[in-house]
Amino acid sequence: MQGYDDATYGEGFADVYDDWYRDISDVRTTVATLAALASGGRVLELGVGTGRLAVPLAAEGLEVHGIDSSPAMLQRLAAKAGGDAVHQTLGDMSGDGPQGLPAGPFALVFIAYNTIFGLPSAERQRDCFHNVAARLASDGLFVVEAFVPDPTHDASPRIAVRSLTVDRVVLGVSAADPSEQKAHGQYIDITETGGVRLRPWSIRWATIEQLDEMAAAAGFVVSERWESFDHAPFGPDSARHVSVYRLLSPRRPPASAR
Repeated sequence: MQGYDDATYGEGFADVYDDWYRDISDVRTTVATLAALASGGRVLELGVGTGRLAVPLAAEGLEVHGIDSSPAMLQRLAAKAGGDAVHQTLGDMSGDGPQGLPAGPFALVFIAYNTIFGLPSAERQRDCFHNVAARLASDGLFVVEAFVPDPTHDASPRIAVRSLTVDRVVLGVSAADPSEQKAHGQYIDITETGGVRLRPWSIRWATIEQLDEMAAAAGFVVSERWESFDHAPFGPDSARHVSVYRLLSPRRPPASAR
């Protein structure tokens, strides 16, 4: 999508994110599972956004860090009750150096609800795994939550109504390119008093097998895999996965540095 960059999603959705996506998962269950995996250690969330998970995790007494590429998202996080307990980094969640991931070691790094697909290329997704590996404690864990791509899904362009009230209409317009494993779209937010607001999004999806290959190249092995954070078993019909990776081999430099 021309003109789309790392900050575009957050700048377009920060003001509606907590309203639109408050029910995308059970926060209490998710936080309980993540806290158990962290075992009292330092935690880093990639794509922390408005702090939907980071704020309640910090309330559990954990040292929680969060990185996001969107100033608007981080401003929302900082303004929340308890948001000041989350250590914020504005930067690239696939990156190294001053504009990349904060210094470790971390007991747990996690990336929730398809956020890894916000990285626009396989190369940057691979770099994310490598740079996470470099910041984990030797017994640390990396948790990835994402949808399972459906190869039979109709990739035709589509228009759908997201919400409809007497003074507001939100339409969703999207298109996909399965050969590139990419999809992009706009939410067209029309209000009686505020005119029209465009909220663009773009993803590059990866299969579980591809994610596992990226993980293995960075020195990870699959430790657990569930359908959801309530530990529901993952199976052939699961539409989502929560993959828990642990370090097995010595850490390697990012692919872009080799």
